[in-house]
Amino acid sequence: MFAFGALVGLTASDSASEVSQGGNNTHLEPVVRGARLPQPLALNGRPQLNPIPATVDVWECQVVVVGGSLGGIAAAAHAMAGGAQTCLIEVAPWLGGQISAQGVSALDESLRMRLSNSFSPSWLRFRQLIKQQPVPLPAWSPGGSARTVADLNSCWVGGLCFSPIAGAAASEQLLQSAHQASPDSRWATMTAFKGAEFDATGRHITVVYGVQRTPRDPNYYPKGRLSAELADWYSWSPTDNFDKSPVKLQPPPGQSMMVIDATDTGELVAWAQVPYRLGSESRETTGEPNAAAFDNPDCTQAFTYTFGLAIHDDGGDSLAALSRLGTTYGLHEHQSVFDLEGFPFFSGKSVFHYRRIVSQTRNNPHTGTPARGDISMINWTRGNDWNWMDPPVILKDHELAASGQYQNWMGGVSQSALKFAEEHALMFARWLLETQVSPDYPLTYLYGPDSPMGTLSGLSMVPYFREGRRILGRSAYGQEAFMLRENDLRYDFPEQRNFASTSVGTTHYAIDIHGCRYRNWGPSGDAVSAPAQEPRVRPIQIPLESLIPQGVDNLLIGGKAMAATHIANASTRIHYGEWQVGAAAGVTASWLMATDAPVSTPPSIVPAGAMGQLQQAMVRQGLRLSF
Repeated sequence: MFAFGALVGLTASDSASEVSQGGNNTHLEPVVRGARLPQPLALNGRPQLNPIPATVDVWECQVVVVGGSLGGIAAAAHAMAGGAQTCLIEVAPWLGGQISAQGVSALDESLRMRLSNSFSPSWLRFRQLIKQQPVPLPAWSPGGSARTVADLNSCWVGGLCFSPIAGAAASEQLLQSAHQASPDSRWATMTAFKGAEFDATGRHITVVYGVQRTPRDPNYYPKGRLSAELADWYSWSPTDNFDKSPVKLQPPPGQSMMVIDATDTGELVAWAQVPYRLGSESRETTGEPNAAAFDNPDCTQAFTYTFGLAIHDDGGDSLAALSRLGTTYGLHEHQSVFDLEGFPFFSGKSVFHYRRIVSQTRNNPHTGTPARGDISMINWTRGNDWNWMDPPVILKDHELAASGQYQNWMGGVSQSALKFAEEHALMFARWLLETQVSPDYPLTYLYGPDSPMGTLSGLSMVPYFREGRRILGRSAYGQEAFMLRENDLRYDFPEQRNFASTSVGTTHYAIDIHGCRYRNWGPSGDAVSAPAQEPRVRPIQIPLESLIPQGVDNLLIGGKAMAATHIANASTRIHYGEWQVGAAAGVTASWLMATDAPVSTPPSIVPAGAMGQLQQAMVRQGLRLSF
């Protein structure tokens, strides 16, 4: 195990100073240092980076994927498979988003889709790739040497749970395999999006900028405290921890390019000022029966730092380390929400078995008991979910402007919210070790080299973002600004629409909203009556229109930023839904880049009557367009 300092990440005194200044961080958020000057706009109306680094590494790309999330790797793999010269950049050290750097390495798949085997061939191939990955285990593991995911898989949240490092390895192998069809393609982790350039009309992206970081320490290990690393990751300038190399992604000479925003929070969408919605919407805004009483852009779904617990006796080391940690808010405020909600912790259909990522015996997770050396990934609603909006995690337009991020993009999220969520997750781990341990079931919080999250703190490298910015689509299906709505998902609601004619994929899941609240329990604007179990939710065909934003003609969405309301996002955000959106964006982008493509931009596809040709290309690449 690493020393106590590695687990702490930030000191309690740092936290106290933030709260005394209103909960805003002095680095990237606008309150402490005051509003900056208005940001310059180019003549085309888009933000301008200033300054743009003079020395850059130039990548030539027909398709640029911003974000190596689960949707991002699906987009890049399918774009390469379609023959497009593809470039992908990802800010975290691992590819895969949900299944790796965010630590949610337990696939949420609807029971109906599993029983009916309604998944796309593309997804099934990727699942098989995950199963084949070796899983490095701690030295104290009873099994000793590494085994594969298939040898260790046994959980009850779904059919496949695995170590996050296996998700990262499978993501890399997926891209390596697709690379054969497009050998000039390239991708990089530890590379942050910084901004873009547009043509004179402001409707076509001509350049995407990123900054790649290289650790100065050859034995670098991510802290697992994104609040402390955010500025290091996004700044143009070298830091104490990283050398930096600016990257310029542009089309080959004489060609155009397609761009896909596959970030979980809609980073490119936000920076380019593409029309989007943030937080919960009211019934007046969307017409949804269970929408909130009022619009609240603060109210995105709770986000979560995941961590691993093992059935292992470490002599009290990890509990002692957790107990020494200071928190910004009182320990009692954190502990007041912790609740196992009637589930046992160890045996049977338990919290531990829910997302068990290492099972030494592969016994029945519904009826069995865990064994020494078993490891569970903890992602629990009344545990490490952080749903406070004091402050909200996603910065709004005026906050981006005040903090200079249209000029110098730094992630678009609140460092303070990230830090409070980190502290909350660590206190939940402490609470579990204090309340659930018994002589038969010792518990260890895994951090440092033993952590399945690959971090010093033991927390996931980045949090699991369930929801970020969601684009407003163009006019389609009776809406001036298209969005998937609650009515489209529910069997028992009116005004359901049929998207078969422009379907680019299918998905199905419960409407699973992880709510929001203010510290003082004031009105939140949350859609509290919207959650619905799977039997009440119908399989949904994802229309192409949900991937096409307003105002930019060569941009597609490849993940959670698709055109869906706050309520609809609660169903489409899960692993399979994100994969389908990313895969569809990748196929569409590569199809448009082909020399024989009948049109050149996504908004032209439907009006030109070319949807049938695109759907055929999707089926050839293993996408499933109907349930």
